[in-house]
Amino acid sequence: MKNIFIQGPVQSGFIADSIQKHSAKKDIGAHSIFLGQVRADVIGDKTVAAIDYTTYTEMALEKMHEIREDIFSRYSLNCMHVYHSLGEVKAGEICLFVFTSSKHRKIAIEACEELVERVKAELPVWGKEIFEDASHTWKVNG
Repeated sequence: MKNIFIQGPVQSGFIADSIQKHSAKKDIGAHSIFLGQVRADVIGDKTVAAIDYTTYTEMALEKMHEIREDIFSRYSLNCMHVYHSLGEVKAGEICLFVFTSSKHRKIAIEACEELVERVKAELPVWGKEIFEDASHTWKVNG
């Protein structure tokens, strides 16, 4: 099972390198990319400065493997990549990188969209919102 977790934010150089590596694959006609970024939400009278992500790794990787197999069985994809941050990610930084590739754009886009929704809904990853005053609360996905 591939480890999808990265400590800290997903760096722009990592994203660019991942995309560049696919230029040698001549049977790909489309990529769809989703980048999840930590927002500086205002909750009550406090502003989110960062999110501290945690997971139960073994369970999360097993679930990701199930999701991956299901997506590959239903979409004609050449490649699928998911990277999720663990640890602290500051507002404005990337915490989720999802990348699908196929011969045709519609397939890549639809697979990427479903993959993002399933990662958000099914992976046991939790985020603790850290406010500018250092207080915190557990994030509730909407």
